[in-house]
Amino acid sequence: MLLKNYKATFLQELSSLYDEQEIDSFFYIVLEKLHGLKRIDLALDPQMVMDGNHLKQWKSVVSDLKKQKPIQYILGETEFFGSLFLVNENTLIPRPETEELVEFIISNNQITALPKNLKILDIGTGSGCIAISLAKNLSTAEVTAIDISENALDIAKRNAELNGVKVNFVVKNILETADFKQLFDIIVSNPPYVRNLEKAEIKPNVLEYEPHLALFVADEDALLFYRKIAELAKKNLNSNGKLYFEINQYLGKETVQLLVDLGFKNVELKKDIYGNDRIISCNL
Repeated sequence: MLLKNYKATFLQELSSLYDEQEIDSFFYIVLEKLHGLKRIDLALDPQMVMDGNHLKQWKSVVSDLKKQKPIQYILGETEFFGSLFLVNENTLIPRPETEELVEFIISNNQITALPKNLKILDIGTGSGCIAISLAKNLSTAEVTAIDISENALDIAKRNAELNGVKVNFVVKNILETADFKQLFDIIVSNPPYVRNLEKAEIKPNVLEYEPHLALFVADEDALLFYRKIAELAKKNLNSNGKLYFEINQYLGKETVQLLVDLGFKNVELKKDIYGNDRIISCNL
């Protein structure tokens, strides 16, 4: 079968669940993964044929997409901040908003005269996307990353190897941690922040497949992780160190007030590319 002809079949099979633009995006992501081809390659050689083995693989992808399984989990990988990352159901799929957090930290610390061997702690690292991206782009930094999930850290370790960086990964439950026994120049976290009351807003592909442990927090104490991490940051940040958070868009003012009440200074709330409150930075 010609690849260009199969695209029509792919579109038809998925049209009841996804819009045409999203299906088109899926098609070219899978094309590159299965055939090593980009959109331009197919345009230049429209007579390209797929064999029976490839057709079987395409049908498997379509079957999973019909179950609304995220394309990143189907293929086992995604791109984040210009690098390839392995992902599975034990790790959240990295989002563009988190790329903005990484970019903000890097731009801050390329300008600011901080120590050469910058010590960075990433709390709740998941796939390791934040820690690894910072290690790649702040090359003299010493990066430590923690997570409660050993399965997530297994993926994070593989991602560090894949991206050629050294990160110290540690299994740790942040809510049971009293002190890190060392000082850091940067502490960053994208902790669970989606309240149960917001589940109605979550798409099925996220709700049914991504790890709830990394997503949700109880309605009655939505800032639980921010409070705990900020309290630890007061003990474990250097005097010129900074704390960075990705936050719940609906709780920007409340998160800022929490940090002010805990004695942090220069608390800055930034919006993401979609105009939502998403990033906070501050220092002691």
